[in-house]
Amino acid sequence: MCIIETSPVIETRRLVLRAPAPQDVTRIAALANDPDIARMTCRMPHPFGTGDAEDFVISVAGQDPARANTFLIEHEDAGPVGVIGLFESGDRVPETGYWIGREFWGRGFATEALEAATVWASRKWRRRALMAGHFSDNPASGRVLEKAGFLYTGETRRQFSRARGEPTDTRMMVWLA
Repeated sequence: MCIIETSPVIETRRLVLRAPAPQDVTRIAALANDPDIARMTCRMPHPFGTGDAEDFVISVAGQDPARANTFLIEHEDAGPVGVIGLFESGDRVPETGYWIGREFWGRGFATEALEAATVWASRKWRRRALMAGHFSDNPASGRVLEKAGFLYTGETRRQFSRARGEPTDTRMMVWLA
């Protein structure tokens, strides 16, 4: 009998990646309601309120764990600091995306979470490759992806940013197990 892990937990040196829960709604809304975070994502609206956070937690709970896993990134002392997800997309391989709350930028949390998520995807989800992209005006995200082992594909796509309300050049990257 094969058991699918519906709410996996990934632990790193400083972080725990776990499913977001109803008690996290207020914190998610507070962290995500930042225009400089939302504008660097495809899916996040701005403003991002409590209702958006509630909808997010509900949608994550309804994900098919064989096709998508979204994790709250929780720091051992600071509590929730961001979100990372792995999901099937239009590409031949799954995609990953993440965001970190502004007060936690520059501390290596995104890289640490991304490295852990790629290892998890390789071992538990049996993924041998992942795609990611960063908006061309967000080179810091590109550096995070590079540190986690992603390589540029040479492709730039126009992807719609909900917070910006328009398509944005996205530099595509790939990670290979």
